[in-house]
Amino acid sequence: MTTGAPPPMRPARPRRSGPLRFLPLGIAAWLVLEIWLLTVVAGATSGLVVLLLLVGGLVLGSAVIKRAGRRAFQKLSEAVREQQSGVTPSRESGGGGALTMLGGLLLILPGLLSDVLGLVLLVPPVQKALGRYAERTFERKVREATPGGLGDAFQQARMHRPDGKVVQGEVIRDDEPPMRRTHPDDPQLPY
Repeated sequence: MTTGAPPPMRPARPRRSGPLRFLPLGIAAWLVLEIWLLTVVAGATSGLVVLLLLVGGLVLGSAVIKRAGRRAFQKLSEAVREQQSGVTPSRESGGGGALTMLGGLLLILPGLLSDVLGLVLLVPPVQKALGRYAERTFERKVREATPGGLGDAFQQARMHRPDGKVVQGEVIRDDEPPMRRTHPDDPQLPY
């Protein structure tokens, strides 16, 4: 028996794009392939060789990530020093820090395919080509974005006052008193 109230309507979920729809299936296939390759290598050699490969990937990946993080911190420190001294920071096109860290992360992950992919990402010409491709794709997506989307958010973040000045500020509201809990055991702090 119903009460006459219509059933609640669920809002329609936006459909995933083609590649995102198959992402969970791709990850599962990748894991199965990694496990199968590890068993094939273990059958052809021994379990000790597979263990040494996995530990070697872990050590090498950790060293790569540590080195890339140290470089990024040095670049940040240099940029801050240059800005504090009044020198315009030089923009070097030697990036690749994120791809180096991704390569190190792939080396850390257990598996042979991830190790090969991580090693390929450590090659400088590959990093440059992937960096240029990612930059072009990102710029194209921002240009093509619809209002209210990602591109609109970036456009709003770049907005300035008509005279070109950006005013930094903080809003503090004094019209509401602060909430205080009073327990007998709480120390009383002055305002």
